[in-house]
Amino acid sequence: MMSKPRIAFLGTGWIGRHRMAGLLATGLVEAVGFADPSPEMVAEAAKLAPDAQQVADLDALLQLKPDGVVIATPSALHAEQSITALEAGAAVFCQKPLGRDAAEAARVVAAARRADRLLGVDFSYRYTSGMQAIVALIRSGELGQVFAADLTFHNAYGPDKPWFYDRGQSGGGCVMDLGVHLVDLALWVLGFPEASGVAAQLYAGGAPLVGDAVEDYAAAQFRLGQTAVRLACSWRLAAGQDAVIDASFYSTEGGASFRNVAGSFYNFEATRFRGTQRATLASGAEEWGARAAAAWAERLAAGERFGAQAEELVRVAEVLDAVYAA
Repeated sequence: MMSKPRIAFLGTGWIGRHRMAGLLATGLVEAVGFADPSPEMVAEAAKLAPDAQQVADLDALLQLKPDGVVIATPSALHAEQSITALEAGAAVFCQKPLGRDAAEAARVVAAARRADRLLGVDFSYRYTSGMQAIVALIRSGELGQVFAADLTFHNAYGPDKPWFYDRGQSGGGCVMDLGVHLVDLALWVLGFPEASGVAAQLYAGGAPLVGDAVEDYAAAQFRLGQTAVRLACSWRLAAGQDAVIDASFYSTEGGASFRNVAGSFYNFEATRFRGTQRATLASGAEEWGARAAAAWAERLAAGERFGAQAEELVRVAEVLDAVYAA
């Protein structure tokens, strides 16, 4: 086991600072430096890590010789920044998406393989108590064969940063921003089977998507192995609450669902179904947002390097590519 890993933080907006706080709270790592173009964000980060060095950019962070870099910058920067950090010998934990398409994601994974460094992406919903209970139930075989999955993520608000609405910078709209979490959950639960039969309908402002606009509503259908999947996601949908989040899996021996409670982003309930009967698997509000980062830190502290899990990141991006192509 290595000594406590020294971590650099690139991007200290709300997400970046939240992940910084979560990682430091584990006691497994120490913050060696941070960088952000906003003086206000830098000042907030300094409150969390007063002993870390404030520097100008990624190159300056890498001069500190960190063991790992946490990247929380706009999506267009993720792939190149990740590759630069990996080639400098640092492990990487990156905000989603890893790349704006599967080709970018594959380049990052190839760089991690060459450098033999740990690579992680912030797919935090895997680490909720509800999804942990559901994946254990499915993998045990107790639910039998999963033949259908319904995935929903409607957000009553759109992103507040202009770059989200520029396809060149974001890679896409609500599918890239929200749907990526659902696609990851389905692939992860089902063991990363091949996707096929993809069809999709994308809308912007209530009309079918045209040109270089980004979608604010999407509905897609595809198969993961033998499982029929329906995906719906949106920004600014009039859903009567802040968010509708639902990942439901139906099988030969019943089913299970992961749903947010009363529009909350933090309070979820996981339920098992048997015919008309239901039983709670997990419930209640919890601070799950930084758990993916904490799991990466635990693996890094244990000395882990490149692993097959990184290859799965490309599979997620491939499904999103297929949705946009369809």
